[in-house]
Amino acid sequence: MLLHLRFFFFLILLLHVPSISPHKKFPAILIFGDSTVDTGNNNYITTPIKANHYPYGKDFPGRIPTGRFSNGKLAVDLLASLLVLGVKQTIPPFLQPDIPANELRTGVCFASAGTGYDNLTADITRVLPLSQQLIYFKNYTQMLDKIFGKEEAERIINHALVSVSAGTNDFIFNFYDIPTRRTVFDINNYQEFIIQMLHNFIKELYKLGSRTLVITGLPPIGCLPIQITSKFHRRFGRTCVEEQNVEAQAYNKKLLQFLPRIQTSLKGSRIVYADVYNPLMDIINNPEKYGFRETMIGCCGTGLVEAGPICTPVTPLCQNSSEYLFFDSIHPSEKAYGYVTECIKKQILDKL
Repeated sequence: MLLHLRFFFFLILLLHVPSISPHKKFPAILIFGDSTVDTGNNNYITTPIKANHYPYGKDFPGRIPTGRFSNGKLAVDLLASLLVLGVKQTIPPFLQPDIPANELRTGVCFASAGTGYDNLTADITRVLPLSQQLIYFKNYTQMLDKIFGKEEAERIINHALVSVSAGTNDFIFNFYDIPTRRTVFDINNYQEFIIQMLHNFIKELYKLGSRTLVITGLPPIGCLPIQITSKFHRRFGRTCVEEQNVEAQAYNKKLLQFLPRIQTSLKGSRIVYADVYNPLMDIINNPEKYGFRETMIGCCGTGLVEAGPICTPVTPLCQNSSEYLFFDSIHPSEKAYGYVTECIKKQILDKL
């Protein structure tokens, strides 16, 4: 009888012990980078690089275009819903007017589609360079100070998860398709130049209070439909541009070796690499495994070149965007982002 009573009380204790979260949660998430993570800032600047029109957002809640370069949510939206305390299903762009205080508190996006680590990239596309994104970050911290007080603002910034995703545009705009930088750098030196620009950016984030950063590597650039088109100029019998993929892998290897060194140099920091190259290549090599039918062209239009201003409300669409790895000729579909998010979560959680 005594044993039964002990077991009964043990069960009661278990029922009253607060459940332990399966992974760490952050008070806020802050996003910097390019179109892979821009949740709508380009809507508020003068640039042709916009996604504030149909068919973008056709599968987003409410079926509205938000400025996200996809049919639905981005990986950072999905990551926020997993890793941020409370309920945060999407990340507002910082330039959006009248962001509610509770949304400011849990994080915003400073990213701008078309930008890169190389300032020349943003000059070409007329978007926000990372230097301007840093200025907006400073403005954001001042807003937190005013609303929540200095101590709480510092706590939010110090403990926020910071995601940085850029680099693809640097190689596409400045090296492959428009060889501006190729007159000055070979590919090896340009990769090192980009990593140095990233190094400078991370140090600035650290000075402003950021301590936990996730840095995304390059995707398989040579498998982006627009890059395949620029090389092969055909719809059928398309294959990835192997040279560009090899160079993306070389950059990622350098980045992976570099990040631990900068973490060591910045006391109290945690800087983690996020691999998107291998998850995307896994889909490309094994589409049926993930429920995809098409990986070489986008859902929008012909799928060869359409993106941004030439993926429009009158552009024909594929019947089922969830069967396509890419929604336009550059950017993944929401379904693809969902898989990539799961992969990133598995990569980073134990390291944060």
